[in-house]
Amino acid sequence: MQNRQEKISQVVVTAGQMHDIEERIFAAGMPVVALMEKVAGLIARRIQEIPPTPLKKWGYIPSNTPFLRGSPQAGGSRVGILVGPGHNGGDALVVARELHFRGYEIWIYSPFSKLKELTSQHLQYAQNLGIPIYQTIEQLPNSDLLIDGLFGYGLERNLTDPIASAINQLNELSVPIYSIDLPSGLHTDTGEVLGTAIRATHTFCLGIWKLAFLQDQALEYLGKAELIDFDIPLADVEAVLKDTPRIKRITPATALATLPLPRPAVTHKYKQGHLLLICGSRRYAGGAILTGLGARASGVGMLSIAVPESLKPLLVSHLPEALIVGCRETETGAIAQLQLPEKTDLSSFNAIACGPGLTQDATPIVQEVINSNRPLLLDADGLNILAQMGAIATLKKRQGVTVLTPHAGEFERLFPDVADAKHDRVKAVRQAAAQGGVVVLLKGARTAIANPEGAVWIVPESTPALARGGSGDVLTGLLGGLLAQAATKQIPIEDIVATAAWWHSQAGILAAQERTELGLDAFTLTQYLIKVLSN
Repeated sequence: MQNRQEKISQVVVTAGQMHDIEERIFAAGMPVVALMEKVAGLIARRIQEIPPTPLKKWGYIPSNTPFLRGSPQAGGSRVGILVGPGHNGGDALVVARELHFRGYEIWIYSPFSKLKELTSQHLQYAQNLGIPIYQTIEQLPNSDLLIDGLFGYGLERNLTDPIASAINQLNELSVPIYSIDLPSGLHTDTGEVLGTAIRATHTFCLGIWKLAFLQDQALEYLGKAELIDFDIPLADVEAVLKDTPRIKRITPATALATLPLPRPAVTHKYKQGHLLLICGSRRYAGGAILTGLGARASGVGMLSIAVPESLKPLLVSHLPEALIVGCRETETGAIAQLQLPEKTDLSSFNAIACGPGLTQDATPIVQEVINSNRPLLLDADGLNILAQMGAIATLKKRQGVTVLTPHAGEFERLFPDVADAKHDRVKAVRQAAAQGGVVVLLKGARTAIANPEGAVWIVPESTPALARGGSGDVLTGLLGGLLAQAATKQIPIEDIVATAAWWHSQAGILAAQERTELGLDAFTLTQYLIKVLSN
């Protein structure tokens, strides 16, 4: 049974849902002032615990680069507090007070004339403590760290001058900025920049993860994000979310629990799934190799790979344990006809993955696998061919489970009538999965997965090192192998898809840590997949 902390770490809410959860807490008798004290106390403690973070990523740090050292005695202890009109500003003021009592030199920027009552009371107390308060950006002294409490969740209007101009000036300072709950200026649900926004070095998300933290367009503003868990009762969360389709973060615990491990003590290869990969062409031979290596890492019991006949020796040299099926090819070097072994047809496989490196000359092959009733994963040219066939109409005729793994461009071709994925990835992937009656994995910095019922899983971390040709082929093989194993164990398909995406991203993160973001090619990525599980 999952503990409370693990369950909370998976939950993602919209601004409206977070508002309703807080209202339940206050209606139950929790005083707003008590909650503010608790939250701000946790934030103040974390600010002192976080080690100094260099602003330069490549090892060079100017001698005058300021950052908070962790205690006033160590130097670097002047902290600027940015205060907004609402309770987010109140949180920041309590943080200011707590750091003041711990010996830090504090100043406050409070540009708003009207404040909520509780926030106004905290500002008055700070003034009585002798903490200097400034109303204009031009007055602000230097600082080693800024705490952003200008706006919290729920902001929906674009920021205008003078506050927009002030935020732009603050962003230009060579000073770390820690944002409370969300960088000021971001839309809580879409992550859209509302005119302008604070570019945070670190963001403390309060209570429950907000949707913006998992939207690609917000990432460059969030910095390093962490959850400040202030013990929201799970009963209140469940009461608000009820039966609505959930949005979940994929955590290591949930991903690892979904893997087909440990294996039974008594088993054999045919009980561990049989995957058919259909991939490669004379032009894109590497795609077949990378997809096969990804499948190998999945641990699938049997792996068959259908490629053009001319590629068979190459595939055998890289994947000697796989059954390489050489197929008749077109003049352009694409698969012209599936030529499976005698007494074998598509129904012999637990899952089929099709697409990497095929070229669109292989259209009849994609049509053939779509017409089968086997669990089917389509990627790359498999998706491009599906788009030409008319994705929605074709998918609705399929009898078997279907998983699509498009990047943004492929997604637009498949689902031209769906909401703009660049604006709201979660909304877009939900609509696409519902329209097609399929599981859709939309690739990105925060890969999003949706099933036809509207549930969404999001991979909460990744690395730009994966932005290399062939990385998606590795994912296709890895996911295909897990799907074949899931078919023999009746594991929910969407859980398997989410686990594969998490595994793939973790391999990228691990490899980038050891080899830098420039040192991760797709072939190297395959060598880190098993390292993720053995770490």
